[in-house]
Amino acid sequence: MSKMRGRVLIPLPNTGAMGRKRNNFYMRSIFILALCIFGLLQYHNFNYLDSRDAMLSESITNDSVDAIMSMVPATLHKYLTPHTRNHSISAAGLQLNSSGSSLGGSGSGAATTISFEVYRPPNNTEIKRQIVRYNEMQLVLNEETFGPLQNDSVIIVVQVHTRINYLRHLIVSLAQARDISKSLLIFSHDFYDDDINDLVQQIDFCKVLQIFYPYSIQTHPHEFPGVDPNDCPRNIKKEQALISNCNNALYPDLYGHYREAKFTQTKHHWWWKANRVFNELEVTRFHTGLVLFLEEDHYVAEDFLYLLAMMQQRTKDLCPQCNILSLGTYLKTFNYYTYHSKVESMPWISSKHNMGFAFNRTTWTSIRRCARHFCSYDDYNWDWSLQHVSQQCLQRKLHAMIVKGPRVFHIGECGVHHKNKNCESNQVISKVQHVLRIARNSHQLFPRSLMMTVPSLIKKSKLRKGNGGWGDLRDHDLCLNMTMPTR
Repeated sequence: MSKMRGRVLIPLPNTGAMGRKRNNFYMRSIFILALCIFGLLQYHNFNYLDSRDAMLSESITNDSVDAIMSMVPATLHKYLTPHTRNHSISAAGLQLNSSGSSLGGSGSGAATTISFEVYRPPNNTEIKRQIVRYNEMQLVLNEETFGPLQNDSVIIVVQVHTRINYLRHLIVSLAQARDISKSLLIFSHDFYDDDINDLVQQIDFCKVLQIFYPYSIQTHPHEFPGVDPNDCPRNIKKEQALISNCNNALYPDLYGHYREAKFTQTKHHWWWKANRVFNELEVTRFHTGLVLFLEEDHYVAEDFLYLLAMMQQRTKDLCPQCNILSLGTYLKTFNYYTYHSKVESMPWISSKHNMGFAFNRTTWTSIRRCARHFCSYDDYNWDWSLQHVSQQCLQRKLHAMIVKGPRVFHIGECGVHHKNKNCESNQVISKVQHVLRIARNSHQLFPRSLMMTVPSLIKKSKLRKGNGGWGDLRDHDLCLNMTMPTR
């Protein structure tokens, strides 16, 4: 005990170790807390923008004509303003002022009649003559302004029927696209209409060419490929058809029905158009670039050509097996915040990838070699027939690179497969305008790069029977004859 009492305790110097440990603990805690708060804020912001885009795109927009016009630059209003010639105007006793003077003379009081020449649409003979004239001339409008077509420029082919209202909006959307002046815009018509021709020939933002499908129902109303009076009715039984000796009694489709010209025309037109563009036109003789297929009731984003070029450039490293580039998808909502720069690849599916797709001459040459498969497949849909070609004939199947955030939209309310009470509704047009405005204001167009995503698991497409409507051998022969080159 005495020894213990004799020891002197010397305090150690204060090195601050405990304080530093406490400070480090506090700093780490603050850093982790800040990191968690930052993560929560980012998560909230991500979900907010996603939900905001979805809500705005799904919200009921003002689809009045004035509201839609307000979303279009004033210089493009001319494409939306009808200048129809299908009416006449007359005036009787037109008064110039309240004093009673008239066009007939001062104070005469006599009624003056102003007569205007009544527009009469061309008859069938004149329409056929004009179609031959257009197809022989192959006149490229605005070529003196924008120069000749470059071999690697994009050719845009629009299949047109009669829906001029939708066509107006497609033209407006094309006019606002970057680099549209470098493209050749080809309108392929299966109905000759002076108002539609006037609209197309008014285009001044790129080179334009019109081609006319020469075997239309309009020009052959009472004979094949239109409706021959002796054609078998759609629902007649084959036994009755044979007894009545109607034209195509031996050739009902897979489901026992006989052809309907209004359905077969679309497939004929698509095949004729593709052959015409790749193999017959002089302006496309040496073209090696992409050909993009659109329809009259489509609408494009202003960066669709920019994105198409980027997809083409990245094909080699992102998707070497891809031979089709698809800019459109059938989505109910559009989430550009998440998908504006993302693409995916998968086998080409007719019901999903038939809108706004492009391929080059190499792919077309492979398809064309399979003409017999396309032309004899019992399905009146050109896209289902094209998928049949891919599955049954092509050595290198059709494989698509698809944008997750679409740049081509379907604005048509009515068509071959869809009948709506109000075919002139502007609701879809208004919705697409608002979706693109949100994307533009959020800087989600013109991405700097593309990112390939892994697609969800896709079931392998089964070989199946066609939808019918294409059992008549006359349709098979006409389709095959279109494949014969005329150049």
